Amino acid sequence: MDIKTICLAILAQGDATGYEIQKTIKDGPLNYFFDASFGSIYPALARLTEEGLIACQVVSEEGKPERKVYSINDKGRLALSRALVKVPLQDRVRSPFLVSMLFSELLSSRELFRLLDQRLAVHEQVLERLGEMPSKDLSAGDKFVHGYARAVHEAARDYLDSHRAELEGELLMTSLAPDLEETRS
Repeated sequence: MDIKTICLAILAQGDATGYEIQKTIKDGPLNYFFDASFGSIYPALARLTEEGLIACQVVSEEGKPERKVYSINDKGRLALSRALVKVPLQDRVRSPFLVSMLFSELLSSRELFRLLDQRLAVHEQVLERLGEMPSKDLSAGDKFVHGYARAVHEAARDYLDSHRAELEGELLMTSLAPDLEETRS
């Protein structure tokens, strides 16, 4: 899914500024699987405006800077519908943690243990936040995504818990990197 489609989808829920779109991505359920900066949102909004899929209205308020408020039109809704039903590509997982695990034999046991502990803590923190979200005010799609995110983080946490010992045991036998305490001697 590209940033233009995400912007259209957010605007389909109501008019918004670029700042509000970025906040929706950052603070909402999209945060778990999509990242967008102002540097990608504003060019996408400009392209959508040029393509006639959204309208932009400059709003002035006394004592405040002008704001550009974007709204989707019928042509934009049609483009959004077409984009949402396209057969999605395989999900891409970009994980610095998994890169570290791929090359874990180059880590000391202490470094590996620290990375595993940190990753477990991240999953626990996300699960705690997901547990705090009010479910009664969520749409059906929000509930689905919320449940999916919860399932993914629970599965990752459980996988780490159940496979940690074998990774640690193998690393202790094959590590190319010395333990930090060994290098201090």
